[in-house]
Amino acid sequence: MDYEESGVYVSLDENKQHVFEEMLDFGWDFADLESNKKLIFLEASPIRYLPAEIKVGKLTVGRKEFSMATLIEMIKTSVREIGAKRIVVDPVTTLVFQYEGLAAQRNALVELMEALADTGATCLITTELRRPGFERSIDYEEYLAHGVILLQQLQVGKSLLRVIQIEKMRKTALDNQPRPYRITDSGIEVFPRESVL
Repeated sequence: MDYEESGVYVSLDENKQHVFEEMLDFGWDFADLESNKKLIFLEASPIRYLPAEIKVGKLTVGRKEFSMATLIEMIKTSVREIGAKRIVVDPVTTLVFQYEGLAAQRNALVELMEALADTGATCLITTELRRPGFERSIDYEEYLAHGVILLQQLQVGKSLLRVIQIEKMRKTALDNQPRPYRITDSGIEVFPRESVL
């Protein structure tokens, strides 16, 4: 397999070993990519377990501010180190839920997304749907993103069906109809001619 562009994968939930094992199921050897400086895997979940206040020199900084600043610096350093063109943050929900109230959560997301945009890389941020289905409300991270792709399981008749829907993609025409998909050993296979509704 030929990997032309390097990337940074930021995991806020899963540990490195687990992600690397799962990717092998798709024929993606993350360990090989990492050893060839094509991938940096940042296992960022420990920032969730920091104490409420952290001493930085003579300053005392709150955990939330420290963890966001630390995460952003880790990402920027990694991008520079390998000239990364792709960044994945998975899932951003874990980081955002450290903040109380919608305004604080939105500000944290804005800070992270602006920092990611400043890298010049193409960024993929995953989040968990709070209310799946067609009648769900739009979450604030979707307003900030340039594109929104939903992956859901919906009940169609008596069956559960995996559905992909391109809800938003700036500067491009799109098919916003939900389409069935399946996950195979070679990746995601979408059936663009089949309708769910």
